[in-house]
Amino acid sequence: MIAKKIKALVESPSAGVIRKMFEEGSALKAKYGEDKVFDFSIGNPDIDPPSKVIEAIKKVCEEETHLCHGYMPNAGYIEARKAMADKTSKEQGVPVDFSNVVMSVGAAGALNVTFKALLNEGEDVIVPCPYFAEYDHYIHNAGGEIVRVRTSNDFGIDAEAIDSLINDNTAAVLINSPNNPTGRIYSDYEISQLVEVLQEHGDRTGRYPYLICDEPYRAITYGGKKVASVFDKYKYSIVVTSFAKNLSLPGERIGYICVNPECPEAKDFIAAAIFCTRTLGFVNAPAFFQKVITKSWDAECDYSTYEKRCEKICEVMDYAGLRYNKPDGAFYLWVKVPQKFNDDDMAFVNHLKKYNILCAPGIGFAGKGWIRLAYCCSEATILNSKQAFKKAVDGV
Repeated sequence: MIAKKIKALVESPSAGVIRKMFEEGSALKAKYGEDKVFDFSIGNPDIDPPSKVIEAIKKVCEEETHLCHGYMPNAGYIEARKAMADKTSKEQGVPVDFSNVVMSVGAAGALNVTFKALLNEGEDVIVPCPYFAEYDHYIHNAGGEIVRVRTSNDFGIDAEAIDSLINDNTAAVLINSPNNPTGRIYSDYEISQLVEVLQEHGDRTGRYPYLICDEPYRAITYGGKKVASVFDKYKYSIVVTSFAKNLSLPGERIGYICVNPECPEAKDFIAAAIFCTRTLGFVNAPAFFQKVITKSWDAECDYSTYEKRCEKICEVMDYAGLRYNKPDGAFYLWVKVPQKFNDDDMAFVNHLKKYNILCAPGIGFAGKGWIRLAYCCSEATILNSKQAFKKAVDGV
């Protein structure tokens, strides 16, 4: 018999809704033709990996050394960890040693390992809303409880709201910048305000909640904006990330965890993360792509295509009369459901399907009354959707 808890989650209307829309899109394209279906359902980056990555793949393919496909330390190859430490040092503005890095099976694997390493049964993780749909499951997998906190009107971090929820049972705060689904980048000031809350709580109680930063979209920003560093602000901080979005490698499942070297529990955390990597069944991150990203993590990428598509899809929304939050980065547009739907985003998503428009309902992101459009698709899909959106809104 299937576990009752899992069965209930699987059968929930909001379970895996993004993937369901993606699969439905494939069926619709087969029925009506690729050019007549407007699929904004899944964040599957469609810019090809940079040439440096392709060259690295070719070089690793040619490797024939003894045991080149064998086991390695659970934390990953030393050279891969050193490369990720160099990357994190540049991003965070502080020196990072490879001993503070554990290679992971994507950012999802990194988060599951991190929560398993940190959470006692029933402890809380505070997460600003809206957030990536799978966070609930990752936290519950480790026996924790997710505590949703409101954001500001423009989806920024509300430090006062977090301060009102933090207590002795709070193990961590999880943030994602640029945010999926809003595209919001949290400013240096917002991060500093949040850190002040965490620091004051720790000074008062003796327990410092971890600040976990989920950063797979860090490099994809618009208008010269930058993602704020955290290691220079707060000792109990952890970065988890992957190369799924910035290098367009989502199917290769390669990422890493890096703990702040100044964290008093850094060695204990790394030991716990290594243990959890093994016992959760990952064993280690994929060997092949550890070697690939060691050679190519710093490949130059041009994300102007995403920024251009952002402008185009905003023009489509303006034409259709839909309100949205203009993103700072990533490749998602967070769109408000028309008033006539009374914040029923699932009903609006189903309405859009009548016009062959596929997107994700906000309820899956703890964002009732909104929908998410992933514009990491062809420009033709965006431009050709203009009349379909207009008809859908006018047909309400």
